[in-house]
Amino acid sequence: MGALRTPREKWVGAGLQTLASGGVDAVRVEALAKSLGVTKGGFYGYFADRDALLTEMLDAWEREATDDVLERIEHEDADTRARARLAGKLTFSDRLRPIDLAVRDWARRDPAVAERLRRVDNRRMDLLREAIGSFCADPDEIEARSLLAFCLAIGNHFLAADHPGRTRAEVLDRAGRLILERPTGDPAR
Repeated sequence: MGALRTPREKWVGAGLQTLASGGVDAVRVEALAKSLGVTKGGFYGYFADRDALLTEMLDAWEREATDDVLERIEHEDADTRARARLAGKLTFSDRLRPIDLAVRDWARRDPAVAERLRRVDNRRMDLLREAIGSFCADPDEIEARSLLAFCLAIGNHFLAADHPGRTRAEVLDRAGRLILERPTGDPAR
């Protein structure tokens, strides 16, 4: 009986975990093999080279961060704004946020990754536009609110500011309501 091979998904998962913690330069075949407790020989049974692994890692990230999220919210019995909130929570979960940020850093140096990130971000923005468009008719306001919502989701953890008398969660909740809800007494525009 031959030795069991480490599944392809384990290599991709270990690569994404390494990407999240150390950036794209840390994704090395030998280091991944060591983290998986295997030899690097099994790697070449699945991947021609490191670039092939990196491509599959991006495929997995894109699928999990967009396709899987959109599929999940599609089955939610909620309005478009509630689905947009859920999409944000899923997309920027403790697992996916570090990968997303690492992909963003990688995209600064690699045009192909930048193009893929643009495609993913455009799909995310489309969801926000749909949600905000459910209560707002002004295209400029829809675009501005969508941008603010996306920036809030991506950038809030970069801030180290205190919020006197409030928790970060309270401030984020209020900011989300300001962006994703029609002001009280404001007729649909």
